[in-house]
Amino acid sequence: MDENNIQDSISSSAINLFDSIKQIKNGIEYWSARDLSEALGYARWENFETVITKAKLSISNSGGSVENHFRDVTKMVEVGSRAVRPVKDILLSRYACYIVSQNGDPSKNEIALAQSYFAHQTYKQEIANQNEKDAERLEARHKFTISDKQLSSTAMKRGVNQKELAMMKSQGDRRLFGGKSTQDMKNKYKIIGKKPLADHLPTISLTAKQLANEMTTINSENKDLRGVGKIGYEHLKNNDEVRRSLVSRGIKIEDLPPEEDIKKVEKRLKNSSRKKIN
Repeated sequence: MDENNIQDSISSSAINLFDSIKQIKNGIEYWSARDLSEALGYARWENFETVITKAKLSISNSGGSVENHFRDVTKMVEVGSRAVRPVKDILLSRYACYIVSQNGDPSKNEIALAQSYFAHQTYKQEIANQNEKDAERLEARHKFTISDKQLSSTAMKRGVNQKELAMMKSQGDRRLFGGKSTQDMKNKYKIIGKKPLADHLPTISLTAKQLANEMTTINSENKDLRGVGKIGYEHLKNNDEVRRSLVSRGIKIEDLPPEEDIKKVEKRLKNSSRKKIN
């Protein structure tokens, strides 16, 4: 789906209309079904309730959670002579509005406008969510790199040579990944050559490795550990501890699927940033 094409298909009046009835509370946006029914040209609430029922069924059949997108509420409305009475209303998520518009009367011009508007808004949110997820993973990759360099520097200053350092890190990975070596994980993820395993690790795996590295670095300095024997043993214990914490929460990081190459993620984020600037 091309964002520019979608944007071109939405009139400014449609954007103004559906934006004007949008409400935001605690950072969460929603639409009143009563307001939306009027915007979509439904004179009778009973007719619009039928559309909502179809939309709920559509979400349920696709495996979605109806409760996450439709919230029944009661609000007070004026009925004349300053009198008020309670009426039923439903708070709709953006996605719910989109599905409602998909199930509306196709002969109504307002329905076509709503479909374009909410499709565009949903697409924009999907992109924003993906960018946020990408940014978190990129940051985790960066923090792991820093922790890895700090561990290497500290260990080598305390008598660990390059060969011993590589062995120590490999053994740490075995403890963290439930007996699988760094190469085992690279094979599992189909990583070829010298490309780092970390470039395809999920955010939680990167964070786990970072934590184990930082624990080893801090304890090596605070306990004045020296040599691969003591520092290596400390590193194994820390990886064991991090793994125990994860497993206790039902997470075995060796079973997690690989993520997209971090270099591609970084490039995509840069391109997205340029588009916003332009």
